[in-house]
Amino acid sequence: MNMKAGLWQQQTLKLTMTQELTQAIALLQYNTQELSAFLENKALENPLLQIESGNVQTMDPRYDRVKPSRTKVEKDKQNWIEQIGTQQSLTLQEYLLSQLSITVMDEREIKIVSYLIDNLDENGYLQAGMEETALFFQASDEEVCEAITELQCLEPAGVGARNLQECLLLQLQRMTPHHELAELIIEKYFILFAEKKWKDISKRIDVDLKGIQAVFDLIQTLNPRPASPFQEEKSAYITPDVVIKWDGESFLVSIFDEALPKISFNDGYYQQFNSGADQQVNRFLQEKRQDYQWIVRSIEQRKDTLMRVSLKILEKQPDFFSKGPTYLKPMTMKEIADELEIHESTVSRAVREKYTQTPFGLYELRSFFSSTIKTTSFENTSSQQVKNGISQMVKEENKKKPLSDQEIVRRLKEEEGTVISRRTVAKYRDQLGIPSSSKRKRYD
Repeated sequence: MNMKAGLWQQQTLKLTMTQELTQAIALLQYNTQELSAFLENKALENPLLQIESGNVQTMDPRYDRVKPSRTKVEKDKQNWIEQIGTQQSLTLQEYLLSQLSITVMDEREIKIVSYLIDNLDENGYLQAGMEETALFFQASDEEVCEAITELQCLEPAGVGARNLQECLLLQLQRMTPHHELAELIIEKYFILFAEKKWKDISKRIDVDLKGIQAVFDLIQTLNPRPASPFQEEKSAYITPDVVIKWDGESFLVSIFDEALPKISFNDGYYQQFNSGADQQVNRFLQEKRQDYQWIVRSIEQRKDTLMRVSLKILEKQPDFFSKGPTYLKPMTMKEIADELEIHESTVSRAVREKYTQTPFGLYELRSFFSSTIKTTSFENTSSQQVKNGISQMVKEENKKKPLSDQEIVRRLKEEEGTVISRRTVAKYRDQLGIPSSSKRKRYD
């Protein structure tokens, strides 16, 4: 082997990802919200790409140039008043502090409790430790314990707890009449109770399983997040990327791009500065013009690919769109890719975090792809159909004698002709959030 240094010529072939190709791939996997954000950012850095003003909405319609009618102004004022009223709702901290004003505490105690209130998390649990609080106020452990007790006496019940066990116990202690058995179980046997090892509890405190079941039902009525009524979470709306609807004779597929900002080429800006003799300015304009053209082509390519994939999904899943979700057939991305003569990764990017509006509701495009499950007949079924079958069996089972995973395997084979293993049933059950048979059992 020649190890000497020197200059050599070698011819090789390799695939290079250009910036434009990388951008096209990125745009393909963007959903509507991500693509909108991308275009808005591009409009800021590319003066030749402008977002049409017809797609821009003002924050306050009262500031429009066209003077609105009296009716419109009155309606608008009413809307703003409603919004102001919503924004002025009390927070958890404000609600708790308002209760301190009517309590019998000295100024120092109020300061410590106020400090603890400021250290509550979004669920109402206390995050500040005793040592930290005592060090901050140069207070004794007894003073801090008294302050925590005062906090835990405020409304809502359970606020100021340091863990779930204490939160439930605080709520039980407020109940009238007292449930001594429930307090005993939560205080002394919380872990066993949560893991549904009720037979161990039954032996230790000499109580039947029906009594423990009654405690379980009572605990279900408590609030593990006492601060939840004070949280104002805004509703998250999903914008569909594809709309599939039935017009009475056939299905119509369309790409829903109305939520996207409309872009156009700023020809006036280009003509104004392109006529100059500055080569650096001309080079900049040519780069931005090419960038605009690549964006337009990438968006059209994204739309075309998404349309082709959606049409193929409709073609492969006619029963789903005409009869309902229970008729979903097994289908893989590779099948779609092979029939469209594109790469499987292209299909994966095209359906990533995108949704379609169907006659039966809003569905994620990725949910149409499921693995194949063998059956005793000649036809195969999808994993989603098997999950639906498991859910239905658990829903209709006798809760005093819940179905084991092995029993579900037997019933799926005998009743639906589906052949799967017990481990597969356990995996699907976990994905559906269904506990094991021992934890589903009721004793009353």
